[in-house]
Amino acid sequence: MSVDLSILDLAQVGAGESVGDSFAASVDMARRAEGWGYRRIWYAEHHNMSSIASAAPAVLIAHVAANTESIRLGAGGVMLPNHSPLAIAEQFGTLAELHPGRIDLGLGRAPGGDQQTFSALRRTMASADRFPSDVLELQGYLRGQSRVEGVDATPGAGTDVPLYILGSSLFGAQLAATLGLPYAFASHFAPQALEEAVALYRREFQPSDQLDAPYVIAGVCVIADDDPAVAQAQLRMAKRHRVNALFGRNGRRFTDEEADMILDMPQGRQIDSMMTYAGVGTPAEVLAYLDWFAGHADADELIVASIAPDREIWRNTLAHIAPARSLSPAGD
Repeated sequence: MSVDLSILDLAQVGAGESVGDSFAASVDMARRAEGWGYRRIWYAEHHNMSSIASAAPAVLIAHVAANTESIRLGAGGVMLPNHSPLAIAEQFGTLAELHPGRIDLGLGRAPGGDQQTFSALRRTMASADRFPSDVLELQGYLRGQSRVEGVDATPGAGTDVPLYILGSSLFGAQLAATLGLPYAFASHFAPQALEEAVALYRREFQPSDQLDAPYVIAGVCVIADDDPAVAQAQLRMAKRHRVNALFGRNGRRFTDEEADMILDMPQGRQIDSMMTYAGVGTPAEVLAYLDWFAGHADADELIVASIAPDREIWRNTLAHIAPARSLSPAGD
């Protein structure tokens, strides 16, 4: 692999699992990932989703960091419109003081949930309009150069936690380029603008104190198993889960047969589109796919999301494709 590999841990809550089980699996995987040679693990802020437990990334990062030694950990990302920049500076400043040199802060402008959830968070959709200025305010707190007179972040000031702009459109690409920040594209679920956004970012990039040359991270879904039929079956199950997440209402879950019917309808094409960039098959096939995708995305780093619903295959996928692939599939 010619680029660094990292992990996006969706903190999924599998069938028959509790949220606590999900967190235990995340800690176990992070411990293994240190030996597997991954560069970093990120956790994304999602709200009102019963299958994803990473609603409070800073708290989850603190827990995983306390139970690991060296791997970088971060938010991929914090949805900044849901928070005040000062609060995020204090949270991630605290993490940086507790775990120096290990903390990243990726920032997105989506709400991380639907409009009702945004309202429950006491935010409005207009909060996203402040995203560029909020990024600058947050950056000022972390650098100890506050843009708000008389207000400093303690903890936070002087920690210089590295910022990353997350996006799936040209807006994020332009902002990251203008501010001279790394850009992470969410091609693992919103692939449509990948090539155009990365080209714009690289073309318009302005060097900054944090970064002197453009740096692109691209997301990609993966499922790897020695039996390719098992990998494909896991992909079908993952798509059924997406059907329930996107189209289920009031706690109703579709049967497998109903989900398959939806997947075969025009509405199901949205899910196929979301999974445009997915490496699925044997470990060798997935590694070959990642080599291709790194070039296609013009990426400096790939962040892989193991989407296998089966917990063992989820973990083994990350072991199979790890940079240190001399380890056994189970990472033992």
